Order: sequence, then structure tokens, then C-alpha cells
Amino acid sequence: MTAAQRIHAVLFDLDGTLLDSAPDLGGAGNDLRERRGLPALPLAAFRPMTGAGARGMLGVALQITPEHPEFETLKHEYLAIYEARMTRLTRVFADMAPVLDALDAAGMPWGIVTNKHSRFAVPVVAAAGLQQRSRTLVCGDTTPHAKPHPEPLFEAARRMGVDPAHCLYVGDDLRDVQAGRAAGMGTVAVAWGYLGQGEPIEAWGADHLINLPAELLNLPGMA
Repeated sequence: MTAAQRIHAVLFDLDGTLLDSAPDLGGAGNDLRERRGLPALPLAAFRPMTGAGARGMLGVALQITPEHPEFETLKHEYLAIYEARMTRLTRVFADMAPVLDALDAAGMPWGIVTNKHSRFAVPVVAAAGLQQRSRTLVCGDTTPHAKPHPEPLFEAARRMGVDPAHCLYVGDDLRDVQAGRAAGMGTVAVAWGYLGQGEPIEAWGADHLINLPAELLNLPGMA
């Protein structure tokens, strides 16, 4: 995407980009620990790995990896705990709310592309008040592939009737940037997200790196 190209739609990752879901994802990790008589961990321990879903949360809560023989059993237990509380504390980031309002006021369509499966994403998006506002919601099980594959982004662009070359994809994980670039979209890495423990955000190769949601409105092609 060149600076001169007009943006016709904005697509967002969900967890860590639009929503601060760490309190419920990490809270479920602590609930899992409580069942085993272990003390709660601070939310700060869970937050960086929130974008990695159950794998990340189990790694923090119980220090196990997918190679552990009980990983699948524990993952199902964790997900059941999370599903029971997933809308308790999850909220739209406070600084993101006025940005979504500004996009709506400007008539800029926006949608959501997440690796979160629809079992969890649909109720969370609805509880956050975004279901009627988002033009599309593409989940981790909507297409045969998940990010970093570009197919979920292509699907969102098809649903919105927008050329991928005129879309921005905004996310807080390296996989978001990889998927956006593979789809030919402009990519925006957000520094307020969960970020993980891999390469630093500056090394992801995004077209833009922003520290505050409001900066999105001033990117090239948005005016």
C-alpha cells in the first residue's frame, strides 16, 4: 500500500487491540490455579501472553507446554472456565472507544478478524456492544485457516465488498502483521496490546506503529 492510496475499510484484531480481555483470560488461569490449591498470580504475569490464548495462559498458570501429556485435558478445562466468565471483566479499551465513534461518524466501515473461535468471540463481541457496529466478524474457525494465513482477512474484505489493497489491518501480534502483509493490506502494529514475548514490535515489519488508538485516525489514507 502506498501513502497515496485511500483507505476504504479498517479491520481490527480483537484481544489486545479492541478489547482488554486479559482480566478474564488471566482470571481463568488463576481460577485453574485455585482449583489446584495454588495462589493467584498477578494479572501482569498473564497479560503479555494473552494473545496466545489457552496455550499462553496454561504456560503462565501451570508452566506447561503443548508437548505436556495432559495439555489437551487441561486446555479443555481452562476453556470451560474461561467460557463461564469471559464477559465478566472484558471491556473495549477506553482510548479505543472514541476512535470507533470517529470511524462511525466518518462513515468508515470497520470489522473484526480474530483467531478466537466463534464459540467465544461472538458472545464477547456482543457483550462489548460491538456486534451491531462491526461490519463483519471473522473468527478463528470461520475459514479453514487462521492468522498468520491471509485467508481470514480476504474473507473479511469479501464480506465488506472492499479491495484488500484499500484496507488497513490493525493488531497487537506478529501474526497480525504477517497476515496483513500476505493479504496485501496496510498493517498497523499497536503498542498498547499484549505483544507476547517474541521479537520486539519494532521488528515486526508493520507499515505503521502506533502507541495510542487516536493515532490511527491520522495515518496516511485515512483522511
